[in-house]
Amino acid sequence: MKARSIPSLELDSFQRAVRLILTHHLVTVSYPDPNALPLVRRWATELRADLLEVFGYRLEVTETTARLFTVTDRLDPGAGTSTVSDRPFDRRRYAYLALALAALGRAGNQISLSELAEHVAAEASQVDGVELAADRAADRDAFVDAVAWLCTRGAITLADGDAGRWASDPEVGEALYDIDRAVVTALLRPPRVLQHLRSVRGLLADGGVPADPERPVAAAEVARRVRRALVQRPVLYAEELDDAEALQLALPRTAADVELLTGLVAERRAEGVALVDSSGRLSDLRFPGTGSVAQLALLLAGEISVRVLEDGDDGLLRMPLPADGHEALVAAVDAAIPAAGVFAALVVEDGAGSGSDPLPEPAEERPAALHPLIEDGWLASTVGQLVDAYGRTFAAQWQADPAGLAAAALDLLEKLRLVVRVPGGVLALPALARYRGVTVTVRERDPQIDLYPGDSSEAELS
Repeated sequence: MKARSIPSLELDSFQRAVRLILTHHLVTVSYPDPNALPLVRRWATELRADLLEVFGYRLEVTETTARLFTVTDRLDPGAGTSTVSDRPFDRRRYAYLALALAALGRAGNQISLSELAEHVAAEASQVDGVELAADRAADRDAFVDAVAWLCTRGAITLADGDAGRWASDPEVGEALYDIDRAVVTALLRPPRVLQHLRSVRGLLADGGVPADPERPVAAAEVARRVRRALVQRPVLYAEELDDAEALQLALPRTAADVELLTGLVAERRAEGVALVDSSGRLSDLRFPGTGSVAQLALLLAGEISVRVLEDGDDGLLRMPLPADGHEALVAAVDAAIPAAGVFAALVVEDGAGSGSDPLPEPAEERPAALHPLIEDGWLASTVGQLVDAYGRTFAAQWQADPAGLAAAALDLLEKLRLVVRVPGGVLALPALARYRGVTVTVRERDPQIDLYPGDSSEAELS
């Protein structure tokens, strides 16, 4: 690794560049900020070598863009992009985004919003289940969200007009955009031609080819797979890995290489490893965090930890993790692939899909780890107590919807791999124990500066 030869005084700058490109994958003159591209370009040689060695990622850097081509080992149901207001993209917005990119690739140096919409509408009419009707407000809003995503990343730049006015009334509103062809080209470059795939497995790292017991995967590739998982998952549990991956995770060097490259700190336990991002510049989900949902999630994590500690092995039912849903997710995605759009004559058979052989079973399975079950009844009761105690510190919308607040808090804990939902409750995962020492302080408003003395009982959770 070239990072080992970087002077200590400059290592922080290099690690910031690593975190930046791992977070955004695309860096342009304006995205995510004007200082980002110069930082990546400064360390381009070292980044290119180390990202390939450690993760198997390929980095391309030009004068105006830096594009990281990552490797995907598994489908992630929680992955995806969002609007400028942090609403996750739906299928319609993804379709408009892909069609807009295609249209921009064939356009000149400038394009108006209405013209781009016409191109997208024409292409959408040829795809079953996709339509862009300019007279429907919902379609216009979704289309403008896709355009805003492209604008944020510098693929297009607003030269005149207002997209919001067009979304409100396309008869009176208009916008004109300059097109950055280098960014458009860098944005969508799949590892394989999509029309040559019969299964989404073809986009995964192994191409969907079943493992061959006669030709074991090289240790270096297994190590890269584990390092990728370390930076992609909040917590990497050994029980979720196969034997070769679990062995690599147990080796100190595996996490040490990622620590050196990213500047993160590996928190190692017998059950697995979590990378702690004290900088807050790599994590897309900070915890503990601000806001009612994050506050209740932290309080609930502490209460669950205390119950697990107090009840021990005898007081709680223990269960293994539920079956991996990856295969079901692959099947769901494959079911949506339009068979008519696959160029059968050019398909590279990858052994995936309905006709593929099942992956070979390991010769000897490790005993499944058991996790304490926290019942729905106890969760509801505990959330009720927490809302009664600290509810006045929560946002008004959540004070009126404690059940929704509880569901959102559990969603957050599940995203962080601290719990996992099962029928009847949640399983408490090992990393949850790091929050068992949660302490709560309620900061009362200062009555001397309170403009409304009658509301002085309002408090804030800190």
